[in-house]
Amino acid sequence: MAAHDSRGSATSHAPFGRSVESSRESVLQAIADGADKLFGHILEVCVSILLTAEILLLFAGVLARYVFLKPIIWSDELASMLFLWLVMLGSAIALRRGEHMRMTALFAFVSPRMRAHLDAIALAASLGLVVLLFPATLEYAIEEAIVRTPAMDLSNAWRASAAPVGFGLMGIFALLRLVRLGDARQALTALAIVALFVGIFWLLKPVFAPLGNVNLIIFFVVVVACTVFTGVPIAFSFGLATFGYLMLTTRTPPLIIVGRIDEGVSHLILLSVPLFVFLGQLIEMTGMARAMVTFLASLLGHVRGGLLYVLVGAMYLVSGVSGSKAADMAAVAPVLFPEMKRRGAKEGDLVALLAATGAQTETIPPSIVLITIGSVTGVSIAALFTGGLLPGVILAITLCCVIAWRYRNEDLSLVRRASANEIGKAFLLAVPAIALPFVIRSAVIEGVATATEVSTIGIFYSIVVGALFYRQFDWRRIKPMLVETASLSGAILFIIGTATSMAWSLTQSGFSRSLAVAMKQLPGGSASFMAVSIVAFVVLGSVLEGIPAIVLFGPLLFPIAQALGIDLVHYSMVVILAMGVGLFAPPFGVGYYAACAISRVSPDAGMRPILGYMLALLVGLVIVASVPWISTGFL
Repeated sequence: MAAHDSRGSATSHAPFGRSVESSRESVLQAIADGADKLFGHILEVCVSILLTAEILLLFAGVLARYVFLKPIIWSDELASMLFLWLVMLGSAIALRRGEHMRMTALFAFVSPRMRAHLDAIALAASLGLVVLLFPATLEYAIEEAIVRTPAMDLSNAWRASAAPVGFGLMGIFALLRLVRLGDARQALTALAIVALFVGIFWLLKPVFAPLGNVNLIIFFVVVVACTVFTGVPIAFSFGLATFGYLMLTTRTPPLIIVGRIDEGVSHLILLSVPLFVFLGQLIEMTGMARAMVTFLASLLGHVRGGLLYVLVGAMYLVSGVSGSKAADMAAVAPVLFPEMKRRGAKEGDLVALLAATGAQTETIPPSIVLITIGSVTGVSIAALFTGGLLPGVILAITLCCVIAWRYRNEDLSLVRRASANEIGKAFLLAVPAIALPFVIRSAVIEGVATATEVSTIGIFYSIVVGALFYRQFDWRRIKPMLVETASLSGAILFIIGTATSMAWSLTQSGFSRSLAVAMKQLPGGSASFMAVSIVAFVVLGSVLEGIPAIVLFGPLLFPIAQALGIDLVHYSMVVILAMGVGLFAPPFGVGYYAACAISRVSPDAGMRPILGYMLALLVGLVIVASVPWISTGFL
């Protein structure tokens, strides 16, 4: 009887114990949800004000310089100060929203439960980097306090304080997201795994010291690969690898890492990144992108494969406005895809072509990648903007050849050809929109304005044209667009910052010298170097995403290319296109999955159709690499 009571007691108390535990988790989750919403709302208001102030400040600087001929001497200094705050707060928003770039291709091959565990580990690893670097960010802000800004005579602590505030907020949001998972055991397990690995590496510190450059493989290949493939955001993977290498194999203080991150995002030309991202959202919201696509469709919609040609052309045109591939695809796909599907096009082929055009238009100015490569290698932005136009045309022609073959038997019996009157109306409606990319390119190429200045002009042009000409301007969407811009820009620029710190570590280790010697000794000279670069950047673009690949290896490889007699603009185009092919090629390219998400198409559907388009892109890439004039003929 006693045994029976004991079993009965155990059986009856277990559900009560679980319910108490579940109740505690629910309370914690509710508190975490409330805190996340509160901090998130405050932060979104802050970045909206910051980005608005940045746009107004830069536009005022443009007016003062070019209209009133009285430059505001402190405008660039204040813009740089606000920019660092925008980057750090934008990075925190991106972490809160789960929008930091990361490799998720392998998640398709694991169970949902394992995917949840990997997500928890990724959050724990991100939190780990924040905890490791936060003291250094405070030290950095204190060190910068004694520096005075030249124009405004302010303490540089006003600017440098963005680092500890940003890292602190990232830590808070990472912790809140772990709590909001709703599974305390899963969160604690993830934290324990990350702590265990950090502890093991710290205990192995005496082992690393005598290994020399083998440590580069351990930290920058093995650690980066393991963290990236388990879903840790790329920026945080770079940060963890760099921190581990410098702390465990050198005597470099962590303060240097923070300084290199600051240096990486402090190029004033990078200020155009959030501005072009916001401009891309504006042209979609105001109907300018739709007007361009409608005009192209009226010209080509009646031929076999016509709307697919329109997709290629529209991506080329829109890329000249937004500078962001995600913005380009989001502006074009919703306009064209419904009619394409009505005509019988398979959704897998559509998303495959959308991804391929994303790779094709990587060199079309004002591409963010062009701006990045100019900022880290010193190549003229105006020269890059000029050189990027024709390579995109070459790849567009190779894609169109595939379209012509695939749609040679398309049934057009239900398709009506647009009349001359309809084409004329569509053209008149599209003129203000079509003019914008040409104005942007011409202003930068002719040296009339910088990329940053022309982006502000483009923003105000889009607001005026959208409100007065297209009569499509929803003020309620402005705040969400500002927040989205801050999040995407923070994710991009935080990668640039951590990649800069990793590139600095590679340079200090002597790796760049060893790489230069090895590449110069390749048989075949410049041709072999170009071929190796293409393969390397296809792989790097697929695994690391484009911008970190450029920031990491651009400063290392460009001097070698120059020593071998390769024009740097030509080399830039080849590298960017190779990186774009990797970025948009499945199964690893994150750009391909972005195209699928925007199109709302399963990634599996486009796997087979994209092979033909990728082959066409590779053929075009070989042509661009073999004929330097394509990149340099108009310089």
